[in-house]
Amino acid sequence: MANAFPQSYKTEVLKAIETIDLEKVGQAIETLRRARREGRSIFVCGNGGSASTASHFVCDMVKGASYGRQPRFRIMALTDSLPTLTAYSNDVGYECVFVEQLKNFAAPEDVVLAISGSGNSPNVLRAVEYGNSIGCRTIALTGRNGGALGRLAQLNLQVSHPHMGRIEDAHMIALHMICYFFMEQEGQ
Repeated sequence: MANAFPQSYKTEVLKAIETIDLEKVGQAIETLRRARREGRSIFVCGNGGSASTASHFVCDMVKGASYGRQPRFRIMALTDSLPTLTAYSNDVGYECVFVEQLKNFAAPEDVVLAISGSGNSPNVLRAVEYGNSIGCRTIALTGRNGGALGRLAQLNLQVSHPHMGRIEDAHMIALHMICYFFMEQEGQ
């Protein structure tokens, strides 16, 4: 019985991965390539497991896809300043923790990459709404039916699977496709 669950999980993860639209992954690569070439900033956000995914992706892009290369990526995870997140959460409201940071840093033609398995996280939606309103390029990683975020972002990388863990697994794989493109394809 203990061996059956890992096999079942693996089978379902593979099904989730199959829902990734590789053409859209390629479009995301081109958007980030353009941002790097033009010296634009890239802002990444998400909640819970998606916050960890945001931090992981930024780490890979800052170090793996930038170290020893020119030009370098200007990318930051809006999830990584705990004092900023808790100050806005406590004093204003959790729904504004990402948008208020974007108001400090984002400019037209920058990129906002938002991750939400449900596609309905209010703070992530507000960040993408703001990004769209000032002329940023917006990319979403969503799950299930894409939620409101899938419809709001200019590019939606959707994992059409009902299980949050498998959605998060597939999001990380899609983001590894992106960062390893820059590490392995452009690094040659």
